[in-house]
Amino acid sequence: MSHESLFRKSGPTAADIDAFHNDGCIVYPDVFTDAAREELTEEILELEAVQDHLRAWAAGTEEHRYFVRPWNDRGRCGDGLIDDPFVTALLRATIGDDYHFCHSALALAPPGTQATPYHQDHHHWKHDNPSNRAERERYYLNGFRAGDHNLTVIPGSHRVAPTAEATAERMLAGEYDVEAGRRLEERRLELPPGSMVYINARIFHAVEAKPAASPQAYRLFNIDIFKQAGPPHRYTQEIPQSWMQGAGPERRKLFERKADSEGCWA
Repeated sequence: MSHESLFRKSGPTAADIDAFHNDGCIVYPDVFTDAAREELTEEILELEAVQDHLRAWAAGTEEHRYFVRPWNDRGRCGDGLIDDPFVTALLRATIGDDYHFCHSALALAPPGTQATPYHQDHHHWKHDNPSNRAERERYYLNGFRAGDHNLTVIPGSHRVAPTAEATAERMLAGEYDVEAGRRLEERRLELPPGSMVYINARIFHAVEAKPAASPQAYRLFNIDIFKQAGPPHRYTQEIPQSWMQGAGPERRKLFERKADSEGCWA
């Protein structure tokens, strides 16, 4: 990689990789450099669409979170996340060398935002053509406390076959402990600003509600999803031409794949 990393770490440790395979996620508190966290936050908050949403929310005309998928309007830092040296090291250690950029999303949740129930970002596994099962997702967060729009996970739930019957409720009731090889329990996360959670998208996760009286003005995060090389997943995005212009060989390898479209599985 040619550009300087936005993170304090150069790559995952052996313990990180064990956590990823055993738990389905790696939690990295305060892993962004201070400069990168501040620049990325500024890039996002200066977006016209984000400013419009915040103004509407302040005026009482918008109650819901801001959410856009795919997130293509990326500045220097946002663009750099795609092939940051630390990100690349994580992907190669968990997926291998043969992977693609799938899609991304950007979200901002003001006080009063509703909870997101337990789900898997399966995007593909419960599809009629479930041939591509390796997908990874990364959350970059501006921090949260438990009970304030925090991320909650069920470590080990990625080990359970992704069937319609395997719900989060049944996992937490102990019905899939044997298949998972462990007791499946809820873990509520608390993280400082500049944190990251690197997850296997098959892990069940949820987001608690953000109270109307929350002292935090908003929770800001973006999601970048990478997938095993192969058929498109649900939401595999078209790559903007501007991203291809000037992209080096390694970045082109991330982008040169089919996008999700009607009939792509025919």
